[in-house]
Amino acid sequence: MKLPELKIDRFVARVPIIQGGMAIRISTGALAGAVAAAGGIGVIGASGMSFSELSSEIKIARERANGGIIGINIMFAAREFWGIVKTAIQEKIDLVFTGAGFSRDIFKFGQDNNTPIVPIVSSARLAKTSDRCGAAAIVVEGKEAGGHLGTDRPIREILPEIRKATNLPVIAAGGITSGQDIVEMFKLGANGVQIATRFVLAEECNAAPEYKKRYQEAKKEDIVTISSPVGMPGRAIKTPFVEKILSKSAPKPAGCDFCLKNCSLEYCIIQALINSQQGNIDNGIVFSGENVWKIKDRSIKPAAEIVKELVKETEEIPA
Repeated sequence: MKLPELKIDRFVARVPIIQGGMAIRISTGALAGAVAAAGGIGVIGASGMSFSELSSEIKIARERANGGIIGINIMFAAREFWGIVKTAIQEKIDLVFTGAGFSRDIFKFGQDNNTPIVPIVSSARLAKTSDRCGAAAIVVEGKEAGGHLGTDRPIREILPEIRKATNLPVIAAGGITSGQDIVEMFKLGANGVQIATRFVLAEECNAAPEYKKRYQEAKKEDIVTISSPVGMPGRAIKTPFVEKILSKSAPKPAGCDFCLKNCSLEYCIIQALINSQQGNIDNGIVFSGENVWKIKDRSIKPAAEIVKELVKETEEIPA
């Protein structure tokens, strides 16, 4: 199957693959820029970044993107949601992806600033609402995704419903690791796909070697669903800290930076994510998609090579 271009508002990606924006500092400017230069859409995971750090990462992405498309992903649950969005727009970001909660106001703000807004939703109802509010496209995320989850339903169930609910470009997300998965998503009505997990194994991904090794060694039984202080379930790979979350014995926060609008204080998620990103896996959370164990080649390679492999895998499958 030959992949079509993906058009979102005035931006056209030669390769209809969006690299999912992974916080905290897993997908930074280097990875986003590399994917954009390869013809896809590169996304910086902005949640947890300071405004100055985000500005710097956007500049890095631009330097590496070779004119390609760059976006940010920001959780609506983040306390600094609006500050992050305004900073990105000031830096002339191409696209803003937002999930983990829903804001109606963001769409008008994007329109007023000529910045397309792409919500990440998991229901036809929210897709319709997004369309009415002025979304430029819709990312549809199923239960197979990594990180915070908005549904317990698989992408293959949700995608056809959302395809019927809107004429906007629809991007499928959750558990997509191969060309075969991409072809299935397009046959179900997708205009593009969002892939995060496979890009953790890119050279440009900012995760520590220990983090990437956990991806390389993960088995099906290692993938679990945990509770998050954000108030949503999350998909992760087992670590000693994740085991504590599952047994309800994770340590309570010693202090609080108030990074979330609302937090259960069950444990400090941002510190756990920082720990793992820096290589302290035993005391961290390693978010991952449900199908990381299905990736055939889990060697570390340039992001451009991953994009090429996905395109090649897709083109080898009859339409």
